[in-house]
Amino acid sequence: MTARVLVVDDIPANVKLLEARLSAEYFDVITAMGGGEALTICERAECDLVLLDAMMPDVDGFEVCRRLKSNPATHHIPVIMVTALDQPSDRVRGLEAGADDFLTKPLPDLALIARVRSLARLKMAADELRMRALTSRDIGIESPERDAVADNGRGGRILIVDDRPASHERVAAVLGAEHGVEIEVDPGEALFRAAEGNYDLLIISLGLQNFDALRLCSQVRSLDRTRNIPILAIAEPDNDARMMRGLEIGVNDYLMRPIDKNELLARARTQVRKRRYTERLRDNVQMSIEMSITDALTGLINRRYMESHLTTLIEQAIARGKPLAALVLDIDYFKSINDTHGHDAGDDVLREFALRIKRSIRGIDLACRHGGEEFVVVMPETDMAVAAMVAERLRRRIAADPFAIQQGARTVPVTISIGIAALRGKDDNAATLLKRADQALYRAKRDGRNRVVPDAA
Repeated sequence: MTARVLVVDDIPANVKLLEARLSAEYFDVITAMGGGEALTICERAECDLVLLDAMMPDVDGFEVCRRLKSNPATHHIPVIMVTALDQPSDRVRGLEAGADDFLTKPLPDLALIARVRSLARLKMAADELRMRALTSRDIGIESPERDAVADNGRGGRILIVDDRPASHERVAAVLGAEHGVEIEVDPGEALFRAAEGNYDLLIISLGLQNFDALRLCSQVRSLDRTRNIPILAIAEPDNDARMMRGLEIGVNDYLMRPIDKNELLARARTQVRKRRYTERLRDNVQMSIEMSITDALTGLINRRYMESHLTTLIEQAIARGKPLAALVLDIDYFKSINDTHGHDAGDDVLREFALRIKRSIRGIDLACRHGGEEFVVVMPETDMAVAAMVAERLRRRIAADPFAIQQGARTVPVTISIGIAALRGKDDNAATLLKRADQALYRAKRDGRNRVVPDAA
């Protein structure tokens, strides 16, 4: 794995040692001799992960970590604090400053490299989401960075998987003060609960009595519905090799027994915050995708997406020998609504018209705002006769009930004209299909409007 690691320490010998160990594992290493220099490098986005000494003369590591994690531009960079301090209170202090992990000198090679690899891998996965989400600013979607910085990591939903009551009861009692906690003693059921429960964190004991806990962790990572849920593993103090294996298969963090309650709370908050941040990123990406294919006013898909997707639907219909029909709909005398009542009233009509279309078609049908007051409905597996029935039903529903405008203060009568065309054969395509439906719409307009006209075969 290629990742750029920033090593921060004011003692040159320590810097050289860590640089040599990481370079031997093919990491790209850059160095800083103090906290101020480290902050500058991080703000310039020149590293993927920070190995940060806690005790430095200019700005100590705890303060550097706090600044990094409180800055929306740098909070996503993983920080591993490295120190000779070995008390649980020291680890908690580092975790509460925002550190992703806290390693004590002397650093075992296996633990150091496994932790760096794990955090670098997670950071790179999140970076792809971040880049996609950042581009969504151009279309007005707010970045989740500031919410992430303000999140305290409390109020999460946590599932504990542990078959020893004395163990899981203590963990649940500690976490219950800040989170909603559930317990699963049957590892065979844990995966199903995790898939259905919308949890923010799974805490899995690696000491399960009749089940391989690492296999459960691997199953969680392999299932679509659970692969993004953070895993905090709890291991015995003499089981380092097993814990390192857990990091390789996707465990996010770990605790060694005996568990310090403050460290447990701090690590749980960190993982809950990360979970919420990545979910916000995914929501932003999904929202930007939806906005790129939908019409902002009506919520129907836009013309660009419809035309590209229609080609695929036609190819599928021809390959399977299935029918396909298209309706082109136009609101009659729409210009007069705008001229008489204003464009806001016209927008009210378009929004209500889109809702009535949605209620009148099937889930597999494709409804699109083609432009202005013209709409298109594509109906897979539908022949001309059925399409004509649907179109007539829709025409009647539109004409039967006036449309509310001006926040319900007034209503206006609305009618529509509809042209229909059906797929003719293997030589047909999206352009010819829509052209025939549009010609049928023209005849409906010419013949008096408020009517359905099929394509003349």
